Amino acid sequence: MRFICTVSIFGFGIEVYIILILLACPIFLIWRRVFRKFIKSNYKRNIAIWCATIFSTPLIYTTLIVLIFSIMNYYLNQDFDQKQWLTDKDERYQLSKDIIESKMLIGKTKPQIKKLLGDEGNKDENDDWFYDLGFKPGTIDPDSMEIVFKNGKVASVVQHEHH
Repeated sequence: MRFICTVSIFGFGIEVYIILILLACPIFLIWRRVFRKFIKSNYKRNIAIWCATIFSTPLIYTTLIVLIFSIMNYYLNQDFDQKQWLTDKDERYQLSKDIIESKMLIGKTKPQIKKLLGDEGNKDENDDWFYDLGFKPGTIDPDSMEIVFKNGKVASVVQHEHH
């Protein structure tokens, strides 16, 4: 059995430092161009360039990582559309927020829910019905929506998010 040894410095893998160095090169050139116009002394200019590069590179790296993860996890919330709900089961998560926030299901009976959202194999004798919502971007498990009935009518609707 082989073990892979990964180099870690201050808790970060070596690849983070390689990316920072690659990112620092153009940032250094940008700061050099900016400071060339404002600082005449070579010594002071070099200190300013290095300080600005060392300070701004991790900030830019962090901003880029946050931006990338935000884009990967973004999805559009849409108003409920019965046809889309019934035909596009993998992207129901886009419609679930409207269902829950509008409280459109509260007070409806089980037959009304079946007519609106489909059967999904929920049994009439159960007071907890579940509907699969598909895989929200950035997750590995599908989300589900739970509809809780009390006295034969919808009492609450909750989305269960799996990460």
